[in-house]
Amino acid sequence: MVFNSFAFLVFFVIVFSLYLALDHKRQNIMLFAASYVFYAWWDWRFLFLLAASTVIDYFCGLKIHGSRDVRERRFFLWCSIAANLGILGFFKYYNFFVSSLQSLLIRCGISIEPPMLHIILPLGISFYTFQTMSYTIDVFRGNIAPTRKFVDFALFVSFFPQLVAGPIERASHLLPQVSAPRTLTLEKFAQGCYLIFWGLFQKMFIADNLAKIVDPVFAARAPYQGGMVLIALYAFAFQIYCDFSGYSNIARGLGKCMGFDIMINFDLPYFSSNPRQFWQRWHISLSRWLKDYLYIPLGGNRKGGLMTYRNLGLTMLLGGLWHGASWTFVVWGLYHGVMLVIHRATEPFLKNIRLPAFPLISKPLALFRTVFFFHLVCLGWLFFRSGSISQASAMLHAMIYNFYVPQTDILPVLGDVVFFIWFLIVVELAQFRTRDQLFILKANLFMKALFFAVCCYLIVKKGIPNGQAFIYFIF
Repeated sequence: MVFNSFAFLVFFVIVFSLYLALDHKRQNIMLFAASYVFYAWWDWRFLFLLAASTVIDYFCGLKIHGSRDVRERRFFLWCSIAANLGILGFFKYYNFFVSSLQSLLIRCGISIEPPMLHIILPLGISFYTFQTMSYTIDVFRGNIAPTRKFVDFALFVSFFPQLVAGPIERASHLLPQVSAPRTLTLEKFAQGCYLIFWGLFQKMFIADNLAKIVDPVFAARAPYQGGMVLIALYAFAFQIYCDFSGYSNIARGLGKCMGFDIMINFDLPYFSSNPRQFWQRWHISLSRWLKDYLYIPLGGNRKGGLMTYRNLGLTMLLGGLWHGASWTFVVWGLYHGVMLVIHRATEPFLKNIRLPAFPLISKPLALFRTVFFFHLVCLGWLFFRSGSISQASAMLHAMIYNFYVPQTDILPVLGDVVFFIWFLIVVELAQFRTRDQLFILKANLFMKALFFAVCCYLIVKKGIPNGQAFIYFIF
């Protein structure tokens, strides 16, 4: 069941109608049951993994909080971490590590045939395991007290708007909203409807149409035409952004309609001018998770420059691996890790360079930095989207040595990309200037009418309403 499907529309109408009719306690029970129905719609057999993670972390949280023995507290913390990482590692990374080991042994002259898993990846497993792990870690650190209401905790883990593709919520933010009665207001409902509408536009008009340009290029075999690869790369940059941020906007909108405040997961990331800004704006919930539960425990920036660079590189490597069991994701993570290291190493020097504060100089320079860094991000997307390292290498080689493409082939495709992204750029420029992603709700009646008229026209003209799955479902 995907957000952009008729089945989900019927599902949410039923859930929302029941939600309005029930008191707080019964709302939570109903939402918990609805979330399990939502997840079971994909494959009911994987419900036991979600339930197992929920039960283990609920029990471990109580044991950690109730014990005064440091060793006992650590034991239950590691039980939680081992169980979650064990489930995640087995179902998501077993085949990857086993096949990688097999390839290494074959190169050493040793032939083995290890058993492989022939199952699909459980939906959203990377998201809910990180969410439940953060709960027990925060209880261990004393940042939060565990809840004794199992249904409340189970709803925190399985809340259907953000269950399968985030944001990765913290218990300190979402759990109090589950435990306390929610207040529904017309303002929140209007914001929720707008976020759902804008998210569906991002998905149905932009992302799914760009997929038709991107997929054939990456499905083809070498040799590649460098110009087409570059255009597909630009298209994918906007496809994955609109696909993922579209999901996050819909999730936030669904939450607001029911009185929940789900965190912002994207904050205009392509307006970033350096890698630090980018990771403060892209997949914010994962960035903060990696910072708080990996980078800082590794030592952060407290142990000197070299150790800081090591911690940045290792954090981004594991962040890349979180996205998928493939060496392409590892390389993508390392690529961003290297950019973060270079930025951190050169930042003190660059800060000492004083440029004239004239708008005619400072504004074009800021634009140049943003555009230049956007191209660096696009280069990284080549590894993220490629099916293998060899494909990424062949495409990179084509962009450098085989760039020529006849204009009759490239101009129509480039025109399609511009057609699908121009309105997004206009809206995000306005969001950037106003520093408000909900600026349209505060605009005058004419601007609101124009915005919704253009969106509706584009969706009717070229929208794809057949409920294609979101990209991050596979992570």
